[in-house]
Amino acid sequence: MKKTLYLIAIITLVFATNVFAQLTLPRASPRAAVSQTVGDTEISIVYNRPNVKERAVWGGLVPLGQVWRTGANEATVFEVSNDVLINGQKLAKGKYSLYTIPNQNEWTIIFNKTWNQWGTIYKQEEDVLRVTAKPIAGEHRETMAIDIDNVTETTADVVIAWEKVRVPFKLDVGDLNARFLSSARRQMSGNSLTAARFVLDSKLTANYAEALGWIDDSLKMSETAGALLLKARLLNEMGRKQEAIAAAEKAIQVGKAATPPANVSGAEAFLKQLKGN
Repeated sequence: MKKTLYLIAIITLVFATNVFAQLTLPRASPRAAVSQTVGDTEISIVYNRPNVKERAVWGGLVPLGQVWRTGANEATVFEVSNDVLINGQKLAKGKYSLYTIPNQNEWTIIFNKTWNQWGTIYKQEEDVLRVTAKPIAGEHRETMAIDIDNVTETTADVVIAWEKVRVPFKLDVGDLNARFLSSARRQMSGNSLTAARFVLDSKLTANYAEALGWIDDSLKMSETAGALLLKARLLNEMGRKQEAIAAAEKAIQVGKAATPPANVSGAEAFLKQLKGN
């Protein structure tokens, strides 16, 4: 009986320990994350969001001229999946802690190689990049935020916003077309038509001849109406109209002969356009 009671007590203690171990205490400055795809690049920022709470922020809660964790609690984490430019300066792909030095007329944005640390543990010798940014005035924002805004195919603005201050800096992912083509060349097997279509749709004229070779390589393995129509479109863009007409006619022929027959309405419409009737 004593052994049974002892065993029950041990099980109860283990269960209670596990329950308490799973409790998560709420934070005054809760964790947040923002992510954005720019071109072929993933940007991710994880930080903790303090509130103003009627306090003096700049020059008070956050001293001017001193390194700030750019949030609360753990260091703010900034991650990019490709090499990028930050305000025109190169930052290699990877994960960093993001610190700042606020000042009235200019901020310093700091990327530090040690990303997994408490926010107040900072070593300048581990900085990999520092750039400057200009603060601008904005409407009151009670809860600090880091936004990714003004997103284009290759650029975005990262904006640190709190109280009545906004601090934007430019992120540029660079020549994504060159990266895509480089990747396509390495993985050409099974991707040749996708790569050629990208070259055509992006009007990368300097790569048209190379893309035509990719299509021809694909046609050697499997002659399809889709690949022939793509070849016709590319030949037409290259100014080789008669060859484009021949490729479009063959696309229609191959499509109709397929089992089951392929939809060749696109090829027929394109051929009609080429012949001008």
